[in-house]
Amino acid sequence: MIKHIILWDLRDDMTAEEKAAKALEIKQGLEGLKGVIEGLEDISVRIDLLDSSNADIMLDSTFADKAALAAYQTHPSHLAVAAVVKSAAAHRSCADFEV
Repeated sequence: MIKHIILWDLRDDMTAEEKAAKALEIKQGLEGLKGVIEGLEDISVRIDLLDSSNADIMLDSTFADKAALAAYQTHPSHLAVAAVVKSAAAHRSCADFEV
């Protein structure tokens, strides 16, 4: 199994309301991929982070193996959501590891 963790900071030029709406759109889009992409075992997006956090959105996902993660990254359904994320994100951090 592979864990794929992403943290995003949204653009500073967005208002708090715009950030909240975009974060919800990203959450719904990414979580909607469960059952769509083979090998994606679990996916959860957190947008209710505490004030002590220094990120706006966290993706926590689990894949069957490295091949499933690679397939996810190029899957058309994922790419559609990724375009939304890229339009709103100022910074991205990623951690992938075996569990």
